[in-house]
Amino acid sequence: MNKRYRERPWYPMAVAACIAVVLFVFLTHLPSVWAVIRTLVSYFQPVILGGVIAYAVNPLARLYERRIFRGLSNEKRRWILCNSLAFVTVILILVIALMLLLPQLGSGLQTLAGNLDGYMDSLEGFLEGLGISSASLVDLHQLIESSGDLLQTAADYLTENLEGILAASASAGSLVLNCLIAFILSIYLLAGKVGLKAGFKRFLKALFPGERYESVCNFLRRCDAICTCYIVYNLIDCLIVGTVNAIFMVIMGMQYVGLVSFIVAAMNLIPTFGPLIGAALGGFILLMVNPLHALIFLIFALILQLVDGYLLKPRLFGNSLGVSGLLILIGVIIGGKCFGVVGILLAIPGVAILDLLYRDGLLAWLEARRQRLDAEEQEK
Repeated sequence: MNKRYRERPWYPMAVAACIAVVLFVFLTHLPSVWAVIRTLVSYFQPVILGGVIAYAVNPLARLYERRIFRGLSNEKRRWILCNSLAFVTVILILVIALMLLLPQLGSGLQTLAGNLDGYMDSLEGFLEGLGISSASLVDLHQLIESSGDLLQTAADYLTENLEGILAASASAGSLVLNCLIAFILSIYLLAGKVGLKAGFKRFLKALFPGERYESVCNFLRRCDAICTCYIVYNLIDCLIVGTVNAIFMVIMGMQYVGLVSFIVAAMNLIPTFGPLIGAALGGFILLMVNPLHALIFLIFALILQLVDGYLLKPRLFGNSLGVSGLLILIGVIIGGKCFGVVGILLAIPGVAILDLLYRDGLLAWLEARRQRLDAEEQEK
């Protein structure tokens, strides 16, 4: 717009009014806008998921590049080897995890079905010990007289809801296909990282002037450092917690070591509430075979999470994120409400980036503006 219009007294008011109208329309039609955004995201879901996988595997590829293939002079060949080894490592970890977990998961389900009658008797005895008649709440044996009745009930349900089950199966198949496509795309994205990075830098240079370009690049580098640090240290923390949990269960002679330790490690990825969920699931699995082991496990899980939260994580993360626990808790709650599990997982780096924008962007601009206004007042 011509400079003479910007100097008119009505120009700031007109810009403010336009922004207010756009914001009002956006807020009044928020469900429709959100539905459009979700539809667009669903179209690009494999691409987005592939980018996330590539970004998560990138630190491992860079580690191989620095530690194993740093003597290779050909940069293109070196990066191809690093990427290949990184994805082979990820695939091997997934295969080993499935080989360890699936047999124990099947055994746990068989134990649950076989001991269902005993669980009903124990629950009734527990309720009667509290002075509560189970018949006043629900007749458990009338509901499910035996594990065989449960299986028959499940078979009848499958027959009556076959159409919905087929639709859910088709949706699950589509999800598996999208994940497979995303994994293949992540290989190509990581292989072409150098070219994509160069193209993005060229775009930023064309979009911003020299000084602004440097500040934008510095901001993006700091965001990348935050996200990479969060991914790497979180995975290391989960590996340590899962390993310590497995060692303890082996020493105590507990069953389902691999399954329970994997659940504890995986739930540890979820900030704040994840460790509690992992401990509850692990305790429930052990409760099926040995209530005493379940009690010992829950006590150990509480101690382990205290050590992890107050000793291990501060040493791993250090001051790399620099976000208060209150902001993280608020971010986890809001992220979970808006985006579900994905929002919970991305809450910590998201809050750290927003805090960076506030401290080095908005707050710095407000302080500079305040200093400029104070200097103008002193000159008058």
